[in-house]
Amino acid sequence: MLKKSDPIERILLRHNKINSKAFNELKEKNLLNGKYIGKVLVDHGYIHAQVLLDTLSKELGIPYLKKVDFENKELPVKGVDIPESFLREKMILPLEIIGGALRLVVFNPFDWYTIENLKVSLGMEVKICLASEEDIVAAIELYYGQGGSAMDRMVGQIAQEEGGFENDEESAEHIRDMASEAPVIKLVNHIITRGIDMGASDIHLEPFAEDLILRYRVDGILHEVESPPKRLNSAITTRIKIMAKLDISERRLPQDGRIKLKIQGKDIDMRVSTLPTLYGESVVMRILDRGNLAVDLDFLGFPEKELKQFSALIQKPYGKLLVTGPTGSGKTTTLYAALEKINTSDKKIITIEDPVEYQLKGVNQIHVKPQIGLTFAQGLRSIVRQDPDVIMVGEIRDSETADISIQAALTGHMVFSTLHTNDAAGAVSRLLDMGVESYLLSSALLGVLAQRLVRIICKNCKEPVALPDQFIEEIGSDWKPGMTAYRGRGCEECNQTGFRGRVGIYELLVIDDDIRKLIISKASAHVIRDAGIQKGMRRLRDDGWHKVMKGITTVEEILRVTMNDQV
Repeated sequence: MLKKSDPIERILLRHNKINSKAFNELKEKNLLNGKYIGKVLVDHGYIHAQVLLDTLSKELGIPYLKKVDFENKELPVKGVDIPESFLREKMILPLEIIGGALRLVVFNPFDWYTIENLKVSLGMEVKICLASEEDIVAAIELYYGQGGSAMDRMVGQIAQEEGGFENDEESAEHIRDMASEAPVIKLVNHIITRGIDMGASDIHLEPFAEDLILRYRVDGILHEVESPPKRLNSAITTRIKIMAKLDISERRLPQDGRIKLKIQGKDIDMRVSTLPTLYGESVVMRILDRGNLAVDLDFLGFPEKELKQFSALIQKPYGKLLVTGPTGSGKTTTLYAALEKINTSDKKIITIEDPVEYQLKGVNQIHVKPQIGLTFAQGLRSIVRQDPDVIMVGEIRDSETADISIQAALTGHMVFSTLHTNDAAGAVSRLLDMGVESYLLSSALLGVLAQRLVRIICKNCKEPVALPDQFIEEIGSDWKPGMTAYRGRGCEECNQTGFRGRVGIYELLVIDDDIRKLIISKASAHVIRDAGIQKGMRRLRDDGWHKVMKGITTVEEILRVTMNDQV
């Protein structure tokens, strides 16, 4: 039961959701000023809104509603006339009338004055429910109309509190102060939360002469969205730097940092990179959602035969296994899944990566630091002396790393690594070009997996489409009469793209005695690839056509990711 004798401080302290130091800081900084303490705590990052509302819901016995609970309601509620401006000011939403009582959604359950006033003015009982400010505002926008976007509102609030802007070349101290104010904090949180809601892998903030462009990379494709004004570039960048523990006074050199957040109950790691450009600092935030990391080989999209072959290769006691493809093609995820499959108590596994993207339980992971001399090559030398069974090298970048990894594979270690080549056979030529001796490579190499990621057709708006004759001809005899290709029409669930999620397409070259002879003779990549095809290797595009026939992806997607791989 809601009692006036239960202040929010006491509730949060009793549930160990915050400590007394936080309240003292708020008082010292004079941030309260009669404001709702819960809002101040959320706005300044002391507690997440979901944690606050969950705690109050349990303590006070008040239902906590999410945005989905507002859907399919007949709003505005008939017989309840409350001005929209009052709803926005008080952050409330009349939801429905049940048994003569109004269900009122509130963010601040301790605003007794407003609640009692509504009881008197409406002449009915009021029962309150809890919801976040963001969800209440979204519902007001949806049901009550033209209030502008969330971005517009936050930018307007910043302008109101700051009294307008001069230009982007403000003093560092003023920018630091702006970045520590609640409106800028909320704006940056909104940018990050929106990216997570969209399923983005990266958030790009790019300053140009007149504009600041905000783009999200979703399923490998960049999408431009409504952006903040250019004049806020410094304040937004400074706020992100503060979150990533970077030097906010350094604007001339690139910087890298990391942000750890808990959003909507999920642990989110963000890798932050800043880069000075002609018109300001460009910021890219890589979203590493540990909850969405697929570390099971069975769910990465491997065809049955290739999955069986690859699973057999990773169980070998020693040798070298390569995964190739361009940046962002899922190579690291595949290797993580392979490590997860063989990660047992009788194996010591060590990885050296740049950077360590996800933490794997039971695996020793090293982050390279070239500035202090910890390179892939130097780290690999030390790893071998740690008596590991399995070693993962994030990337073969130079001849020294290539040589040491080959030697490790030949001396009783299983070595996984990645390489940037267009196809599986090209990895052999690349290593030979790096100076690896052909007889050593032929002895150590077990297999090469080339891969790409293609977008999956959205199941909600999937529809059949006619396949042009030229593609049917290229697919060949596998295309049977009566088969249908599909595409996504575009809907709200997929942000009108027609795609939702990605899956891998694969090309696995298994090194047998015949291929070893070709490696020793330094045969070209074309010769090795042709030999692999004769032995049953399925090319990337072949696996792509197979996924088109199964209705997983589209012809255009296969052409987009494989067009440069075929000769």
